[in-house]
Amino acid sequence: QVQLVESGGGLVQAGGSLRLSCAASGRTYAMAWFRQAPGKEREFVAVISWSGGSTYYADSVNGRFTISRDNAKNTVYLQMNSLKPEDTAVYYCAAAPRYYSGSYDYEYDYWGQGTQVTVSS
Repeated sequence: QVQLVESGGGLVQAGGSLRLSCAASGRTYAMAWFRQAPGKEREFVAVISWSGGSTYYADSVNGRFTISRDNAKNTVYLQMNSLKPEDTAVYYCAAAPRYYSGSYDYEYDYWGQGTQVTVSS
């Protein structure tokens, strides 16, 4: 069983930065970030392989967000730069029991409780 706990969300002005963290208990896997804005479906943000050697981003965040991990700390990060009001959402960390995974939420077995990110204009 894997437990995931996100932190680092908050309120930031447009153009600012935030770094989200996801601490995992138990065995680490491919890890991803998803987000859900009010009234919208949950959407994929980024994924990183178990080793950290492979990453993939949604077009909407590519070039602005960076996913990384520290397996010694069992923690995955999402560095978010040049934030826009449309990035406002609850951000969720997810884990899939394989080396690498894709952008569909059904591929992920474990989910955190989410952390709110609000970007003001």
